[in-house]
Amino acid sequence: MKKLNRINIGLEKLQPIKVVQFGEGNFLRAFVDYAFQKLNKEVDFNAGIAIVQPLKEGMINMINDQDGLYTLFMNGIKKGEKIQDIELISNIVKAINPYTDFADYLALAKEEELQFIVSNTTEAGIEFIESDTPDMQPPVAFPAKLTVLLYERFKHFNGDASKGLTIIPCELIDYNSETLKKYILQYCDLWELGVDFKIWLSDACTYHSTLVDRIVPGYPRAEIEEYNNKLEYQDNLIVAAEPFFLWAIEGGDALKQKLPFHKTNLNVKIVDDIRPFKMIKVRILNGAHTAMVPFSLLHGNKLVMETVNGDFTGKFVNGVIGEISETLDMDKNEILAYTEEVMDRFKNPFIKHSLADIALNSISKFKVRVLPSLLGYYNSNKKLPTNLTFSLACLIQFYKGTWNNEVLPVKDSPEAVKAFKNAWQLGTLDLVATKILSNDEFWGEDLTKISGLLEALVLALNEIEANGIEKGFANFSQQY
Repeated sequence: MKKLNRINIGLEKLQPIKVVQFGEGNFLRAFVDYAFQKLNKEVDFNAGIAIVQPLKEGMINMINDQDGLYTLFMNGIKKGEKIQDIELISNIVKAINPYTDFADYLALAKEEELQFIVSNTTEAGIEFIESDTPDMQPPVAFPAKLTVLLYERFKHFNGDASKGLTIIPCELIDYNSETLKKYILQYCDLWELGVDFKIWLSDACTYHSTLVDRIVPGYPRAEIEEYNNKLEYQDNLIVAAEPFFLWAIEGGDALKQKLPFHKTNLNVKIVDDIRPFKMIKVRILNGAHTAMVPFSLLHGNKLVMETVNGDFTGKFVNGVIGEISETLDMDKNEILAYTEEVMDRFKNPFIKHSLADIALNSISKFKVRVLPSLLGYYNSNKKLPTNLTFSLACLIQFYKGTWNNEVLPVKDSPEAVKAFKNAWQLGTLDLVATKILSNDEFWGEDLTKISGLLEALVLALNEIEANGIEKGFANFSQQY
């Protein structure tokens, strides 16, 4: 089969760069890049995307090797019928690793037609690192990298307000754009970049919080031969996703004019307030995902579908969702309908969503997606939620790094991994749990102050280590 590149496919003409995208992972390629491709096709938006690799290690070389081209398979069930849509994504015109090609990164600031910044650097990505400096090539934190790029653009165009950018972060943290803007302005002050630049950042640039919703398992390793047989070329960057798509973006008429998604059939909602969309999605869909990962991996499962279809593990996930649902101040029928839809999406037979792939940065994900439900349940009911508490115990056990003499797919920052390693070396489970719960860098607070939580986790950890997940949970649930 021929190699996938622009010459072989006959797509040598490149679109002008209108979007700079921080992040090259499966989700952005199956979500944002797909969305802009729909705009290009349906309303002649003519937007090319330049991808920036946010970390030292990544997929930029693979993307450039295929000239930015890759195939998106959207697989699911619609009205009882299996469906599969295949789309060749062709709007990525450049992919840059700023750690090796910093000059190329800065050159993006000078693109005449650049309008948008989009990002998904995971919940851990929007952070302020005070040790970052403007002469680093590049700074470590994503907001610092972006500040450098924006300052370069400000200087190149002499502060022209018409060259301000529309900044649309997709990280799943509350008020993602407000937090990103806050950190950019902090870097502006820390680095003494001047009042004129600070005014340009606030007046010429706009910041829009978002909610993204699509399950993206990514590269279909187990079925790759089957997928390749449907193509006329060899694609090393195939992405599998579900058909469901929702992108809610805070903004008004001006943003609707910039991003005319209303002229497409894509489910993009530009609204005054994304909080109702965000609350139910992050708590139920993302929360269930995050809560099930350590629990199900320790039980021996590999896939989300396998988890929700299992007699024991499926019941546990339903219990998790039930506890989460109790904490949501929303119409109960609406919650029930969304819950049923989520479980159907989890059971999608086409989606082989690896639990290991969801395990990235599980601590920051648990803090944002699950902990508010656990604490909300406790505050409302004056008792701990059984399933959510046990899922936290599984998370602590998972970060030990090994289970039944096998290495677990722990993927987190070196600092987080080291903190757990040090905690597990303390010896007794009560010391381990105390050390982890009291780490306010993980949770934003000292969780040992939650009455009964430490004792419950010590009991759960003892049960897990002595009896495994299924019997351990049965014993634990008799007391909680």
